[in-house]
Amino acid sequence: MKDTLSAPEVRRIALAAQGFGAARPEGEVARRQLLKTIERLGVVQIDSVNVVSRTHYLPAFSRLGAYPRALLDEVAWSRRPALFEYWAHEASLLPLSSQPLLRWRMADAHDGVGVWKGVARFLRERRDVVDRALDEIRARGPLAASELELGDRGAGGWWGWSEAKRALEGLFWTGELTTATRRGTFERVYGLPDKVLPNAVLNTPTPPRDEAQRALLRIAARAMGVATERDLRDYFRMGVAEARARLAELVEAGELVPVAVKGWRETAYLDPAARRPRRIATAALLSPFDNAIWFRERTERMFGVRVRLEIYTPAHKRTHGYYVLPFLEDDALTARVDLKADRKAGTLRVLASHAEPWAMAETAGRLAAELERMAGWLGLERVAVAPRGDLAEALAAEL
Repeated sequence: MKDTLSAPEVRRIALAAQGFGAARPEGEVARRQLLKTIERLGVVQIDSVNVVSRTHYLPAFSRLGAYPRALLDEVAWSRRPALFEYWAHEASLLPLSSQPLLRWRMADAHDGVGVWKGVARFLRERRDVVDRALDEIRARGPLAASELELGDRGAGGWWGWSEAKRALEGLFWTGELTTATRRGTFERVYGLPDKVLPNAVLNTPTPPRDEAQRALLRIAARAMGVATERDLRDYFRMGVAEARARLAELVEAGELVPVAVKGWRETAYLDPAARRPRRIATAALLSPFDNAIWFRERTERMFGVRVRLEIYTPAHKRTHGYYVLPFLEDDALTARVDLKADRKAGTLRVLASHAEPWAMAETAGRLAAELERMAGWLGLERVAVAPRGDLAEALAAEL
């Protein structure tokens, strides 16, 4: 007989696993605190949209408060990085310890397995461009695609990338190149792994494929607390058959415990070490790419909220706005705000604000406090609320 958990229990377990509910640090956030948060999450998605702040800066703010954003740059892209970039859950930052766990994916990209077929074909058919790109980086050091004059300049395929960019990205996916740094425009600069990554990482033996996949599922389970097979598979974008086989092995070993969740149709899997708090006390604005809500099916199942990214929806068809951040209040999503950092005016603009049906009397006040905290963190002087959405009037009054 499987244990049965209630939906509120699962929300609390999941949020605690994600780092919510603990008191935010007093004083300036230290490097070790930032790294501990990222290690807890296991992976942080990267995205270039900068309407508010690029998304990879936001998860740590949601959990730690106003930390120095330069600290993330330091641990990710300095000469002594503690993180590395790879395709994990989309483009991502991960702890260095996970690099060996993703070498099977790099091998798949090299061999053209599954979704990597087009990558391998390009690397094979345009080997002249690929070899010249590698030669340039060996001779000149880390380079961006814009610094290479190789092949066609881009006219379709792979989002219209030039052949130089396609060669560098292909080599990045196969692990023959890695990200050395990012420039102010967020342009990726590619370098040789043995010039970028620490020897301790490079010299770590490559684990067998099944062992690496089990390790990734353990990380995902620890970060989610309770999760279905689909939830676990999505965290590192693993294939159905392999994820299912590895999950069965973890259950057999007692490293994951099958449970039933009231209201969920699928079996869930509990991390035996997961905390089971009786309550979660938190207030946090969440990036639309935050680990806690990035898998929309899980978000709707857990919180009863349908979150959709409307960036690519025509303006007149948007429901909540262009770049919408849900507001986590204790263990519920109670509101959403469409935000824009108007840097010239020194203003965090709330273009629209909507309450969920279960929003509380204090929601507007707690949201206002979090918006002011975010504005200060972004170096903005004020928050301005536009009169759009059913929460706008109350929010403006609080501010």
